[in-house]
Amino acid sequence: MKFYRARFCKSVSLFALVFSALLLVLCGCDQAQQRPKMRIGYMNCNSEAETLERFRPLTRYLSEKLGVDFETVPVDTQDFEERFAKGEFDFTHSNSLVYIILRENHALELLATEKRGQYGSRTAGAIISRKGSGIEKLEDIRGKRMLFGPQLAPTGYLAQYDLMLAAGIDPELELSYYAIPSGSFKHEKVVYGVYFGEFDVAAAPALDLEVMTHEGKITADDFNILAQSPVIPYCTFGASAGVNAELREKFRKALLELKPEDTVEIEGERIRVLKSAWVDGFEQLLDSDYDPIRGMARRANMPPYQEF
Repeated sequence: MKFYRARFCKSVSLFALVFSALLLVLCGCDQAQQRPKMRIGYMNCNSEAETLERFRPLTRYLSEKLGVDFETVPVDTQDFEERFAKGEFDFTHSNSLVYIILRENHALELLATEKRGQYGSRTAGAIISRKGSGIEKLEDIRGKRMLFGPQLAPTGYLAQYDLMLAAGIDPELELSYYAIPSGSFKHEKVVYGVYFGEFDVAAAPALDLEVMTHEGKITADDFNILAQSPVIPYCTFGASAGVNAELREKFRKALLELKPEDTVEIEGERIRVLKSAWVDGFEQLLDSDYDPIRGMARRANMPPYQEF
């Protein structure tokens, strides 16, 4: 009897040990399943497919650093505010004018500003004409056909509109015609619109001119720079006011600490995060650094300060 009792006790002990181990595994799985899930809205620049390809590695990097399952959400510029207001994403990556709109209307918190090209965390808007066109100074654009970038583009529309107003040129009255190209890759279409003579002048971001020149698509000798705006902050990360303050700071810190050699694995391939995102790094600016854009928007009667 004692022998069977001992065997029974050992069996119970072994069962208890196995059951405890199983509970630990199940609890671990449950904790993994309960990892927070959040979404980052990335403003489409050229296309949704390009946005996903560019920023998936950055999203993966942030997920690994912060212990949050972030999702990359491409968002069209014109839909950005509406979708943010609906709570479709918690963090934002947008141009600096959209940042201001969300800051003014929805208390978006500034996190960090992207660095890229010769001006770092800032960029500029230029008004260009084709060399040999006879349009060599800003005053020459009166009565001409002009091509703009998207209306909410700070250096593809707003800065140039403000430059013309400052020069006493009313774009609504003194241009013979102006247009915004449809579809994707609008900034390149603006440059090519002048390059191939479809339009007389264009509103081109200085960064796009720099990149297209570097890629051999155009040369610096192809165009006259009729005017260029002051440099203003470039693309910007922000966070909803409802995001935990500690998480916001961790998100900011992860961006600021990103180095060119940092990689993540995507579908079995190691990818350099900054190179994939076409970014040189990130910088922490002050909200007051965006005041020149606010001034442009007020003078041009643009969101978020438009008056009807």
